[in-house]
Amino acid sequence: LITLSLFLINKSFSLENTNNYNRNSDKNYAEEEVIPDDVNLDNLLLMELKDGVVVIELYPDKAPWHVYRVKLLTANGFYDGLTFHRVIKNFMAQTGDPTGTGMGGSQYGPLRSEFNDLKHIRGIVSMARSSDVNSANSQFFIVTAKKAPHLDNQYTIFGKVIKGMDLIDNIKVGDNANNGMVKNPDKIIKKIGR
Repeated sequence: LITLSLFLINKSFSLENTNNYNRNSDKNYAEEEVIPDDVNLDNLLLMELKDGVVVIELYPDKAPWHVYRVKLLTANGFYDGLTFHRVIKNFMAQTGDPTGTGMGGSQYGPLRSEFNDLKHIRGIVSMARSSDVNSANSQFFIVTAKKAPHLDNQYTIFGKVIKGMDLIDNIKVGDNANNGMVKNPDKIIKKIGR
């Protein structure tokens, strides 16, 4: 059981820094236990899972409305306790649906797409949607594949996991025959942001 808890952090939060950070890099900072020094703490989300905390950097310069929506939902506790309802090994882990079916969303309306120049590589956090490119709401996915170029300019990238991809890799995987839907899925314990 994974419980997601997203929470906002304050300026007193600190971890070691590194100068080797690049948004389009596939470098896994989870192994280094560091937060790059060029990361604005106002744009970090912490996602508590059963095995530890995942750190996500948000990109308001690339997807301002998507970042605003995720921060709003996080501040309201929307993501706390939601499941990773769709997880496909070596591809992605999806969450953010209060119904756990892949069909639900928040009380707010759909978001217009904010496609950008970032690429869907390992650790990227992108908004899920229906076949309508302007239908994103609250569901998002984290890319676990090394790269997924077929998703570029199809889904709005709004962040990247900069610590804890090993925890994402440990999320219970779904049934490929059922499009990755997970029976008895892991959950977000708490999500924290500002």
